[in-house]
Amino acid sequence: MMSLLPEFGNAILTLIAFVVALSIIVGVHEYGHYIVGRWSGIKAEVFSIGFGPVLWSREDRYGTRWQLAAIPFGGYVKFLGDANAASGKDGEAMDEMPEEELRHTMHGAPLWARSATVFAGPLFNFIFTILVFAALFLTMGVIQNPPKVTEVKDIPVQGIEVEPGDQIMAIEGKPFPETPDREYFETLPETELLDYTVTRRGETVNVKGPQYTPPMIGFVQPRSAGEAAGLMAGDYILEANGEPLASFRELVRIVKGEGGEPVRLIVLRGAEEKEFVIQPELSDVPTDENGFEQRWLIGITSTPFFEAERERPGLGEAFGLSVERTYDVVVRSVSGLYHLAAGKISSCNMSGAIGIARASKDQAEAGLESFIGFLALLSTAVGFLNLLPIPMLDGGHLVFYGYEAVTRRKPSDAVMNVLMTIGIALVMSVMIFALWTDITC
Repeated sequence: MMSLLPEFGNAILTLIAFVVALSIIVGVHEYGHYIVGRWSGIKAEVFSIGFGPVLWSREDRYGTRWQLAAIPFGGYVKFLGDANAASGKDGEAMDEMPEEELRHTMHGAPLWARSATVFAGPLFNFIFTILVFAALFLTMGVIQNPPKVTEVKDIPVQGIEVEPGDQIMAIEGKPFPETPDREYFETLPETELLDYTVTRRGETVNVKGPQYTPPMIGFVQPRSAGEAAGLMAGDYILEANGEPLASFRELVRIVKGEGGEPVRLIVLRGAEEKEFVIQPELSDVPTDENGFEQRWLIGITSTPFFEAERERPGLGEAFGLSVERTYDVVVRSVSGLYHLAAGKISSCNMSGAIGIARASKDQAEAGLESFIGFLALLSTAVGFLNLLPIPMLDGGHLVFYGYEAVTRRKPSDAVMNVLMTIGIALVMSVMIFALWTDITC
C-alpha cells in the first residue's frame, strides 16, 4: 500500500498544476471578453471560473456576479441575453426586453461591439504571453552575443584555457555568429580541443577550449527514453556504442546512424562511471523552415561548456524580443496544425487534457520560471485555437460577424443553431481524439 503513495502524490501534483495553469489562462481569456464587453456597453451577468455548483460568489457594482465553481476545468462569461455559458441566444428573454436594454445584450449590441468583445478573448491571451515573456527577459536577462564566460563547467577535458571573463569572438578562426545555429557548429572539427579567439581584459588572445557543446546533458525530456533509462542533467557521456565522444553532435550522429537500435552509453556522473542502454524513439521534430522531419531521439539536450553572462535588456528591447517570441510560437502552432491535419506528422504530437496536465506538472517541478514560461506558451495556444473558424469558438463567431458585415443581415437562428451543434460536435470529437492520443501514445 505504501508503494502507491508516490504515484498518488504525483497525481495530486499533476491535478493541482493543471487546475492552476488552466484557471489562469481561462481567466485571462474570459476577462478579455468581459472587460471589452463592458467598455462596449454589453452587460456581463456572470464571470465564472469553473462550472457546476457555485463555491463562492460576489456581485460587483456593475451587476456582474463573480464566482468560483466546483468543476475547475474552464470558465465562461455569461452576457445579458445569453441562454447559457456557450453564449446561445435566449430568445424568450430578449423578446420581452425593452429596446434600450437590448443594446446591452451580446445579441442586440452593434456589430462592432460584438466583434470587439469576441476578439478580445484571444487578444488578451496574446497580450498575456507578451507580458510574461517580457517579464522573463527583464528578470532573467538575455545572453550576450558574442557570449561572455562567467563560469567554466567541470568537465573531464584536459588543457582548457578558456577562463571566466573571456568573451568568445571566434572558434577555429570562424567569427561567432549573430544567431548561433546548427550549421555553424557542424563545420567545426570533432576534436576534443578547439582554438578559441577571445577578448580577455581588453586584449584579443587565442586559447584552447573544448567543444562548444561537449557531450554533457543539459536537460532530460520528461517521459522520454533518456528519463526512463535514468539519465540526469549534468551527466557527461564518455562513450556511445564504444565510440569515445568529444561533442554532443557526435552522439546525435551515432543515435541517428543506429536507425532505432538501442544505444549503449558510458556516462560519468560525479566520479562514478555508469552504463545505460537506451531505446531511441522516432519523433517529429520542427525544422528551421517551419516544417518537420523525423529523427530518432533519446530525449536529452546539450549545454555549452560554460555559463554565459546575461544582461538585462531595456524595456523596449524586452517587449521587442517578447513579440518576436510570441510570433514564433504562433507560426509553429500554425505549422504543427497544418502538418497534423495533412497527416504529415504523427497524431501523437497532439496533446489533450492528460498531456497538458502532465506538462503542467513537469514545468511546475522544474521551477517557477519554467512554469511561468509554460503558462505563456499555453496562453498562446488557447488564443490561437480560439481563433480557428469553427462554430462555437471565437473564430466561428467572427466568421458570422463577417458574414453579417458583408450581407447586412444576421444568419437566421435556425442556421446558427445547426452550425453551433456541428461546431460543438467537432470540438468534442477533437478533444476526445486528443485524449485518446494521450492514453495510447
